[in-house]
Amino acid sequence: MRELKKWQTYIVLVFVMMIWGFNVPALKTLVTAFTPVTITSLRIFTAGVTVFIILGFMRIVRKPTRREGIYIIGGGLLNVVSHHYFLSVGLTHTSSTNGGLILGTGPLLTAMLASILLRNRPTVIKVIGFLLGGAGVSIIVLSGGNGLATLNMGDAMVFISIFSQALSFIIISKAAKTLDPRLLTGYMLVFGSVILFFIGLVKEPGGLDHLGNASPGIWILFFASAMLATALGHMLYNQSIGKLGAAETSIFLNLNTFFSLIGASVFLGESITPYHLVGLVFIVLGVVCGSGTLEEMVIRRKQERFLNKHRNHHL
Repeated sequence: MRELKKWQTYIVLVFVMMIWGFNVPALKTLVTAFTPVTITSLRIFTAGVTVFIILGFMRIVRKPTRREGIYIIGGGLLNVVSHHYFLSVGLTHTSSTNGGLILGTGPLLTAMLASILLRNRPTVIKVIGFLLGGAGVSIIVLSGGNGLATLNMGDAMVFISIFSQALSFIIISKAAKTLDPRLLTGYMLVFGSVILFFIGLVKEPGGLDHLGNASPGIWILFFASAMLATALGHMLYNQSIGKLGAAETSIFLNLNTFFSLIGASVFLGESITPYHLVGLVFIVLGVVCGSGTLEEMVIRRKQERFLNKHRNHHL
């Protein structure tokens, strides 16, 4: 029964990665149509409200304790404010190649932080999984043919963005012991979006003026991105952290790169090369090793052999 629940969580995570991957072309369109920080804050606020509406129907909304409030503030500042702000600004100052490679270090960073802060030491097979996943992301990103451009301030901002997100996953895994991760998600999204909105007012004074110029199609894209990718996606992802742990869940983030590639191919007409497929193989191997699936299969096989040997001995 426990194994079945774990596999259900794995399937949910693959689904979330598909939504997030397809969301990348949508985000590119949105930040082009509007000012980046302002539209990001409104999208995340819409997502937060959506989460509370869903949880209201499920009757699991409650006031957090003081300790849980500290986790909400910490998670909101790291996962929403710092991650989204530095990512949106950083990507405007660096190449997509550099940005993609730095974002691909997320699972490895999460595993390292979980090892240091949670004393959750990954096994050799899991470390191999994280490295394979990182190699797969590198193959996909570098196959663009531009090579690796010189590192600059934009790269530092993208690294701060992914480091903030990795650190937030540790906070989420701690908070999930007493607070439903879905409720935590709602509080984090609303709190973080309000902070981001005020940053947008300072950094993008005319940001709100752009809102009236968008077509109905852009607004449909906005609400689809907010409700599906941000609200539903983060609810399910943070719930998975509560079930599997921060490091094991983060390995699935490597699939993001491949699904964003599929999304770019379907919606933006970009081509898929053999290098991308090789990268996918590395990513899948990384997920199988890094999530603990391979170890569980080996352990189960050993247990079955032991039981069969024991049974045959008695016969």
